Amino acid sequence: MSLDEEASLPPVQPLAELLRNAGSLTHPDGPVGQPTKRRRLRPEVLDIQLTKPVTGHGPSSIDCLQFHPYHPLLLSAGPASTICLHHISPNPPNPNPLLTSLHVKKTPLHSVAFRPPQTQLASPLSSDDTTIYLSSRRRYFHTWALSTGTITKITRPLMASKSPHYSSAQRTMESFHLSPCGRYIGFIGSARKGGGSINILSTTTHQLFCSCRIDSMGGVADFAWWRDGNGISVAGKNGEVSEFDICDRRVVGRWMEEGAVGTTVIALGGEMGRKGLGGDRYIAVGSSSGIVNIYDRTSWSSPSKGSSEPSIPRKPKPLRSLMNLTTPISHLVFASDGQMLVMASRWKKDALRLVHLPSCTTYANWPTDRTPLGRISSVALSPDGGYLAVANEQGKIRLWEIRG
Repeated sequence: MSLDEEASLPPVQPLAELLRNAGSLTHPDGPVGQPTKRRRLRPEVLDIQLTKPVTGHGPSSIDCLQFHPYHPLLLSAGPASTICLHHISPNPPNPNPLLTSLHVKKTPLHSVAFRPPQTQLASPLSSDDTTIYLSSRRRYFHTWALSTGTITKITRPLMASKSPHYSSAQRTMESFHLSPCGRYIGFIGSARKGGGSINILSTTTHQLFCSCRIDSMGGVADFAWWRDGNGISVAGKNGEVSEFDICDRRVVGRWMEEGAVGTTVIALGGEMGRKGLGGDRYIAVGSSSGIVNIYDRTSWSSPSKGSSEPSIPRKPKPLRSLMNLTTPISHLVFASDGQMLVMASRWKKDALRLVHLPSCTTYANWPTDRTPLGRISSVALSPDGGYLAVANEQGKIRLWEIRG
């Protein structure tokens, strides 16, 4: 299927039927996306098995890769302007079939993602409200409602209505992250006067909700949503990280990343057990030197004596500094249960490592020098942590089952 700027596709009946009836992906430890008591992963040695590969969609790089939060679907997209949806079913006779695809003419895709089910829904599995957000280096973006096949173009004037400064700060919509709660979408704004901004929109109205501005030389490197969706951690290219509370619309703390040399990517993961700073236990920061620092935020969420503010140290010490990779870090992905971190660099062949948490040790037995990775362009972990998908610049997607 192909999309022009103003096109609207007819309903995709086979896919809508799958979303209603397919249920969850069967896995020995339980269905994907469902609360399960997963076995505790051992450090140093990982039981991981290559499955049937997911069919690639041509020679172009695959820069976007994501599992659906509840259904057995894998999304892939990239500069070839095509979104592909695969049914993750590694068993014969027809493993991991392609369900449907959408081609956006003359629009190399930069960011594509499923919108997570909104937390107010009593049962996300009972809802067919599955929507994909897609954007490129344009002043607008699109949404694709899978249950109806409808494509909607969200133009810049619709979002700019509440802020006269929006147009100068958001010249392109190419880089975004959706909140885990499904209520918000944040776009990285253009660097301006040595700083940068994250403009946050409501996914219901697509109107500007709030904006986080940082004064960082070079602008914003990356940002990550807090687990509860009520805030973001914004990493500037100079190594300063700002903790921004969405509800209060203000920065509640700033801290410097240790030894920051060209910060490139940031990720949050693990559950802390308390609500402060979104409830995430770990924060990982990657740099252009290939070093990944992992911090434990457990003590940060406790207010200091005589204050209601989180006690965020100005220069915290990392739990561990990982130096396994030597080229700029391009991907950091935590498993949803916080037992594993995937770190990768697209600038060198086979540059991927898996990190066990909380020991912060890399697995010694995988990947090996015979593991078919290539130049990695995107990675994804399934919601239950049972599958790892790795895509490369040659347009291939390989799938591994993590057994323990």
